[in-house]
Parts: sequence; structure tokens; C-alpha cells
Amino acid sequence: MKSFEWAVVDSGIGPLLLAATEDGLVSVCFHAREPVRDRVLEQLASRLGRRPVEDATGSGRLAEPIRRLAEYFAGRRREFGLPLDLSLTSGFNRRVLRELAESVPYGTVVGYGELADRVGRPGAAQAVGAAMGSNPLPLVVPCHRVVESDGGLGGFGGGPETKRKLLALEGVLPQPLF
Repeated sequence: MKSFEWAVVDSGIGPLLLAATEDGLVSVCFHAREPVRDRVLEQLASRLGRRPVEDATGSGRLAEPIRRLAEYFAGRRREFGLPLDLSLTSGFNRRVLRELAESVPYGTVVGYGELADRVGRPGAAQAVGAAMGSNPLPLVVPCHRVVESDGGLGGFGGGPETKRKLLALEGVLPQPLF
């Protein structure tokens, strides 16, 4: 059982719900308006075994993640360098997420198949896609940087427009016209 704090913060891609345990940032959720926020908090409480505590002022465990995310969206940060709590993932998915976080820097992309090769599972591109879809820390563990081998964007839990915006912010794609 882990206690956790949460806050919803504005970002360049809409409201984000951030949650942190004593071990580090444990969850980032896109589009965190009230119905999504409530559902995610209930799921986190169930999985972590504790009720959440709101960090409305951003002065607790979330102070540093909030500051670094603001810097990222302002174009002043390329690495988050935060302690992460990966307790919401395990096995193959955890290996894939660690590899992604450690080897795909800001402003670059990797294919699903290439990432599968890097974790020793050639041909497991679909399993890598599933790992991206279950990533509890999108943005910080940058699943937006994983693309299809034919140049397509691929899926993204925050939606294709959010993925485009993040890749544009990092200089991989041109900025949207509108």
C-alpha cells in the first residue's frame, strides 16, 4: 500500500493529472477534466491500495514534476530527470518503458519494431504497442516518440493531435498551422 498525492495542472496540451508516491511520479493522465480525473483517481486508489491526497498548491511531492513539466512545455527542458515509481507496470511492459526512457532522447523517434529489437524481442512490435498503450507515465516516459516504421504516427493514449503537438514541440514535426 502506497500513499499518493495528486494534482491537475494546465499544460500546452490541456489539463494533466499527476500523481506521485513516496518513490516518485507514478502516473500522468491526459485530458484530466473532472470525469476523467475522478475515474483515474479511483483506479489509482484501487491499484495502490490507498486513497489519494490532493496537492492543490503543488508544494508537496509534485512540486518538482510540476516545475519540470512547465519548463518542458516552455521549451526550456529536454529531460525530466525525475524519480519514477514504475509499480503500475511489470514484466515486458516495464522493460520496454525503461528502454524507451533511457534510449530515445528529446527530438528523436523510434519505431515499434526497433524498440522490440532493443529489448530482445524481435517481431514483437504489437506487444511494444500494447506497452505504450498501458504506459502509466506518458510524456515523462515518452511513448509519443514511438512511431510506425512506414512513417505513420501510430497510436497514442492522449490522441493523435496530442501526439502531433508533442512531436512538434520537440522539433520532430512542423508546428500545426492552426
